[in-house]
Amino acid sequence: MSLSVYNSLTRRQEAFETVEPGKVKMYYCGVTVYDYCHLGHARACIVWDVVRRYLDFRGYQVRYVQNFTDIDDKILNRARKEDSSMKAVAEKYIDAYFEDMARLNVKEADEYPRATHTMNGIQRLIHDLEHKGYAYPSEGDVYYAVRQFSDYGKLSGRKLEDLQAGASERVDVKNTEYQKKKDPFDFALWKAAKEGEPAWESPWGKGRPGWHIECSAMVRDRLGDTIDIHAGGEDLIFPHHENEIAQSEAVTGQDLSRYWMHNGMVKVNGEKMSKSLGNFITIRELLDKGVDSMALRLLVLQTQYRKPIDFSDRAIAGATNGWHTLKEGLIFGERYGKKLGWKEENTSSPISEAVERFKETVDNDFNFPGGLVILFELAKDLGREGNIIVHEGKTLTASEKLKQQWQTLVTLAGVLGLEAESVATTNEVNNTESGNNNSNVLSDADIEELIQRRKEARTAKDFAQADRIRDQLQAQGVALIDSKEGTRWHRS
Repeated sequence: MSLSVYNSLTRRQEAFETVEPGKVKMYYCGVTVYDYCHLGHARACIVWDVVRRYLDFRGYQVRYVQNFTDIDDKILNRARKEDSSMKAVAEKYIDAYFEDMARLNVKEADEYPRATHTMNGIQRLIHDLEHKGYAYPSEGDVYYAVRQFSDYGKLSGRKLEDLQAGASERVDVKNTEYQKKKDPFDFALWKAAKEGEPAWESPWGKGRPGWHIECSAMVRDRLGDTIDIHAGGEDLIFPHHENEIAQSEAVTGQDLSRYWMHNGMVKVNGEKMSKSLGNFITIRELLDKGVDSMALRLLVLQTQYRKPIDFSDRAIAGATNGWHTLKEGLIFGERYGKKLGWKEENTSSPISEAVERFKETVDNDFNFPGGLVILFELAKDLGREGNIIVHEGKTLTASEKLKQQWQTLVTLAGVLGLEAESVATTNEVNNTESGNNNSNVLSDADIEELIQRRKEARTAKDFAQADRIRDQLQAQGVALIDSKEGTRWHRS
């Protein structure tokens, strides 16, 4: 089965065929940098990061571009509120964006164009629209003449006559911007300068660009007239992406993008996320509360990317448990490889059957939840083998087969951006948090010896010593489970 993708433009799933064979030009509508990134951004950035990773895995040469909207009314309002400047606010939250994405293991894009760095391209596109009769100046502003573009509404499915009927009672005829337009549906490409706001020189006077023209210009400047994937949240379909199409295609006469892809929206505990409801959660707030970044990533990938997702306490707890299962499988090699006689310099090829199942599943419109099923199968098998090794000192499964299973899991998890910290790193963090600065990690043999000493202490009724050994192991991240059959242990 070859890769197929749901196209928001055609409203159907289609075979994926790129403009240039073997290459993918992909653009993601990034963030407006006026605040810290929230869970909606986390969902979108993780989804498109994994789409990009999967395309790489499938052998495509991907050029991934993500913009920053660094001039916008929201940024200017934040600057006024903080007695700062637009540039300072944008820089602050761009830096914060990269910090948050690093914690989520989101790979950096190939390029991050900014609206303020694309002013020549923006003005050139507006000039071309005006020359072709799709734009007109009005008192320092420039507007796009929506009715001139016959395909307007083809992405969203909205018709102007329906929009007009719904908007007829909401139009404020006294609004100065409304008075400048030839038609209520026309939207601003260029806005005349206002006192106290940044402005750039232009053929229409000093001013700044409208939001929609920024993305059209950045796509054209960085990737060309037609790209393969244009991605973003479904809330951008109208009017933003609809207007992008109208602007770009009116000038080039070509499709702006072959495939339009949109991720579903986010709820928090069943309600729409908003500051007014008090459920607005930033990425850093959630992670600083102790939620594992990989559990958050797993939660996103367990839901089909086009469907809504609910960040509830129960969902996060379930994803955390799931991540513990995957993590145990991912650190299997580090924990047991030496005992099984693995040589670091010798690698095993991933199991082709599992890899092919993974490809066949995910090729169906980036079915990451289905792909995760295969990862969990591998992780659970390795977890069972690890328990056998701990309690019996050996395993009946061939060492080379275990190595192959483990490397298959590591490979496929890497495609999804799921990576486990090493056992040493985890224990160092645990030691630091518990006030123990000894970063030496107990080996399996050390643990078994301490358990034996604890057993001897209990036999001698020296329960204080037995408790001290249990506490020592617990401080090193080792949990003990006593039963009639003896004492089992695992690293927590």
